[in-house]
Amino acid sequence: MGQSTMQGLRATPALERSELMRFFIVDAFTENIFGGNPAGVVLLDEKSNFPDDSTMLKTAAELRYSETAFVMPMAGNELQIRYFTPAAEVDFCGHATIGTFTVLLKTGHAKKKSSFQIHTLSGDLKIDIAGGLVMMEMPTSKVLKILNSQPVIKELYRSLGVEWSPVSAIDSRRQKVELLPAFISTGFPDIFMPVQDRIALAAIEPDFRELSALTERLQAGGVHAFTLDTPDTGITACCRNFAPLYGIDEEAATGTASGGLTFYLHENGILGGGDCCFLQGESMGRPSMIFSSIDAAKDPVKIKVGGKGAILAEGEIFI
Repeated sequence: MGQSTMQGLRATPALERSELMRFFIVDAFTENIFGGNPAGVVLLDEKSNFPDDSTMLKTAAELRYSETAFVMPMAGNELQIRYFTPAAEVDFCGHATIGTFTVLLKTGHAKKKSSFQIHTLSGDLKIDIAGGLVMMEMPTSKVLKILNSQPVIKELYRSLGVEWSPVSAIDSRRQKVELLPAFISTGFPDIFMPVQDRIALAAIEPDFRELSALTERLQAGGVHAFTLDTPDTGITACCRNFAPLYGIDEEAATGTASGGLTFYLHENGILGGGDCCFLQGESMGRPSMIFSSIDAAKDPVKIKVGGKGAILAEGEIFI
């Protein structure tokens, strides 16, 4: 480029914008970039308010990730967070929360061993940072419905491109239990759908239009398919998650669904201990490791979900 052109570029006046927001792209539930589940994180100034809903929705759509967290620091170790998909606001998002605290650690807003309280549409939740993991206290888990109607079950499996066949497992008392699809909410309502093995899990090819219509009719956010057939004894289940109703065909790591699956396995008597590790995202070439723990001694039971994150990019948004 010639000298005169460079001088012309230097002379260009800066664009005037009304407000600036700092954003980050974070791969959550992984230690490596290009793995895990990417999320947008928009860090707002302590003295500012949330942008209007339309702006946050457009920002999430522009960033094009399954969820974007808008984070407003409050007094002390408190934050208010709102979550948007490209299509709508949702009450809570696990991987975007992991992304949020990965950012706060980098920017010095959080320490490597600390606790926070976050205010979300799902309620007030505790976050613990320790041992290299960000662990999130999940909203109270609820079994909304067990899907025991064969026509509905077959419709569910058909919408994911697989044939239904009964799935069973051995519980912690060494007894055989039948695993039925269940509608569970842990901050976000999902249908938990067991399949026989990793071959069946990999074979899933959803009809997204049919799946979207089905989840809308059942008032579910998405479907979390899983198998207890795993490649390693340290892994509890292998999973895939689909939420086309919210503009997410498939997700590489889903924190809320991992909390829901922990509760599902607890309710079916399968968990012998309190800790789980879920492998998700292999089908997308973005393997993710999601950790969870459950304190069954409390009523209601307390579930935590967490992992690590890696920052891919950061920049500024002018609005």
